[in-house]
Amino acid sequence: MSARTLMLQGTCSGAGKTALVAGLCRLLARRGVRVAPFKPQNMSNNAAVTADGGEIGRGQWLQAVAAGLEAHTDMNPVLLKPEADRTAQVVVQGQVTGRLEARAFREARQPLLAPALASFERLRAGYDAVLVEGAGSPAEPNLRAGDIANMGFAEAADVPVWVVGDIDRGGVFASLLGTLEWLEPGDRARVEALLINRFRGSPELLGEAPAQLEARGGVPVAGVVPAVAGLHLPEEDAPYRMAGPRGAGGALQVAAVAYPRLSNHDDLDALEAEPGVHVRLARRPAELDGADLVVLPGSKHVRSDLAWLREAGMAEALLRHVRYGGRVIGLCGGLQMLGEAIEDPEGVEGGGSAAGLGLLPVHTRLAPSKRLAEVEATARWPAPAAVHGYEIHHGVTGGDPALFPFVARSADGRVLGSYLHRLFDSGPFRRALLLELFGLEGEGGDERARIRAELDRLADALEAALAPGWLARLIP
Repeated sequence: MSARTLMLQGTCSGAGKTALVAGLCRLLARRGVRVAPFKPQNMSNNAAVTADGGEIGRGQWLQAVAAGLEAHTDMNPVLLKPEADRTAQVVVQGQVTGRLEARAFREARQPLLAPALASFERLRAGYDAVLVEGAGSPAEPNLRAGDIANMGFAEAADVPVWVVGDIDRGGVFASLLGTLEWLEPGDRARVEALLINRFRGSPELLGEAPAQLEARGGVPVAGVVPAVAGLHLPEEDAPYRMAGPRGAGGALQVAAVAYPRLSNHDDLDALEAEPGVHVRLARRPAELDGADLVVLPGSKHVRSDLAWLREAGMAEALLRHVRYGGRVIGLCGGLQMLGEAIEDPEGVEGGGSAAGLGLLPVHTRLAPSKRLAEVEATARWPAPAAVHGYEIHHGVTGGDPALFPFVARSADGRVLGSYLHRLFDSGPFRRALLLELFGLEGEGGDERARIRAELDRLADALEAALAPGWLARLIP
């Protein structure tokens, strides 16, 4: 029997599709349904390494955790990773296949439908249910021809659709109705239901508005999903939670540099969740003031972000931070920037070489082949503790194995660099590191367990919010 399928599309980017698919995966998995997530085309620089040795969008990794599965490349067969304003690296079924120019986007994406459908059919054959996430909005008439991310995929795979609107942004009824109005008749007929997401307050306050939407749009409202208070899940596109001022006095202040090609910002989630630690983004030099720790996260284009650090005055502010006793940790691309030099003899990022910030005694050589590896090992510094994460990078950097999971450390011990994404997820290691660097007694909770607990809260909210009978359609 073929799997039950459903695709969530949204009125806009950020409507909550990723979290809702994750919540539904968790809800179905708790009921014993073998459910798998799927996103035909993703555009994100936040990627995860899969059990089969490829990479997918971080959102599908989260959804796999919700479903109780190891992440697999079939869950996100097409991943576009922006490198510049009009250029993206193309990853197909987990492996880099080339680059895509914005001017060729319409023509280049259509051949990607075949591998996307192949991955989807494998999932449909192996699971009881497959929940599909769209991208952005389907109501973009300039993108409908050749589309593989929304209605184009739904049509090709014959998948029913629910459209999600975010009431927290305002204008949700106009957004949902307007989306339906823009859809071509065949696409509109595929829409089974509407979902109102992130509602704050009592549903009674909505009055007759949902019924009026049903009457005018001709599509039922499957539920009003509440905004789950304090929900803290990895974000795929933008680290909204960390966009704010410095934390209250007494908290360990962590500033993460947000350069233009920032990637894998969710590496900081476990730190942010630690009591007594406040993480914020820094885009201007003054925003590094008062930081106890500055983190240079990953970057999709290291040399251009390194140039931005200098042009924006962030490099000077970082060096001043170190001179006055501050600490720095570089992750992946951040590690490479902190070294003596980055060499690019084969043109991975345009060729040539660039001087690094000179805070770590290492050199990096960029290579065309990308290292993709899950890592589970025991830390050798600052204390023996299990660490787990993944590596995903083009650079080769010499280092000191005795510092694992770090590659290098400055002579004064204040600057560290590691290639390991999700470095802070392992509770015992995070506790040992905070104690070594800052004398802070952290809780040391496991990040994956915390994420599962948050997913359960979201699943509970969805179970209560969905009108009777809608969830039953997904259960074989």
